[in-house]
Amino acid sequence: MSPNMINAPVRAMLVLGTRPEAVKLAPVARAMAASPLFDPLVVTTGQHREMLHQMLDLLQVPRRTELDVMRDRQELSTLTARLVDGLGEVVRDLRPDVVLVQGDTTTALTGALAAFYEHVPVAHVEAGLRTGVLDNPFPEELNRRLIGRVARWHFAPTRRAAGHLAAEGVPASEVFTTGNTVIDNLLWVLERGTGRDQFTTTGLRRVLLTLHRRENQGDTMRGMGRAIRRLADRGDVEILLPLHKSPAVRDALLPELTGHPRVRVVEPLGYLDFSATLAACDLVLTDSGGVQEEAPSLGKPALVLRTTTERPEAVDAGAARLVGTVPDAILAATERLLDDPAEYARMAEAGNPFGDGHATERIIAQLAEDFGADADVLSTDQSTDQVIARLPEGPGSYSTA
Repeated sequence: MSPNMINAPVRAMLVLGTRPEAVKLAPVARAMAASPLFDPLVVTTGQHREMLHQMLDLLQVPRRTELDVMRDRQELSTLTARLVDGLGEVVRDLRPDVVLVQGDTTTALTGALAAFYEHVPVAHVEAGLRTGVLDNPFPEELNRRLIGRVARWHFAPTRRAAGHLAAEGVPASEVFTTGNTVIDNLLWVLERGTGRDQFTTTGLRRVLLTLHRRENQGDTMRGMGRAIRRLADRGDVEILLPLHKSPAVRDALLPELTGHPRVRVVEPLGYLDFSATLAACDLVLTDSGGVQEEAPSLGKPALVLRTTTERPEAVDAGAARLVGTVPDAILAATERLLDDPAEYARMAEAGNPFGDGHATERIIAQLAEDFGADADVLSTDQSTDQVIARLPEGPGSYSTA
């Protein structure tokens, strides 16, 4: 499948439904809106509706179409069917030249399928991430592999991710190593200084905690909550948990953490405040993929509370550590960083393997070139080849299993 050469602005439909997708597609949407070469058509599925609307405005993302498909506690099969149907109608109505999806959510998978069914080429932002375990994370690992069979453009954030695609037989002419757009957006937000960090105490070590993954929910997450409570019992930390809206997450964590004087449980933070809070913390405990990418940019050691990670570059660089989900292991790894200044410094100073803040420019440039746009939009003072040469090699992934 190859794009048609066109003279008019490229009609690019950007599909997003979750907060991470909004964060990572926001710089692409802004750049397209500012360029005469593109007509961005932003479609939101509402997968994270309560977290999404205000953030889209703050990130200056134009909204074009919004679906109403979310239902409380609906099954993945039901959500997938509703999204494919709804997005298919939008593609037929908007008639885009290309559909962009990001990452590995159900929104991304169904956006790619809807475009494929309507014979519209797909561009996959953050392509090539793999754990090697089909159902971990669930369902994201399967989602991104399926998108990889549909996409025409694979915008890989690192050389390792590009290596995964090559190993799966994706033609080299369709894979482009760009860096990760999450860094572009983080730098854009922090330069504006509009967020407020949410820590309240002084003299304590500041620990930022985020938990939400489906495969961690239930007994595993309850055990994590108990480990965090034991960590708070030390007395020298303030733990801040922006609590995900998922009822399953709240059912697991609230009984374990509510009422402890050194654990602050707050509602989900807007992206600006979350970025400022991340910049103000000393240490991150997370099962989020995006936080693993953002924390190294700010010199914040990240302990990954999962058994696998599709972002092993941060582990290779020494900026993150995969500690698993066993409560004793979580507590031991956290206390080691809090009590060993040399170990903490090694992680904090490891650097960011996920890019230089110019991923968006490379994505826009490649699409413009392939659609025949006669303009030079790659304005970074470093060539793509120079940046790629510094990124980690692949393929590979990490697992504690």
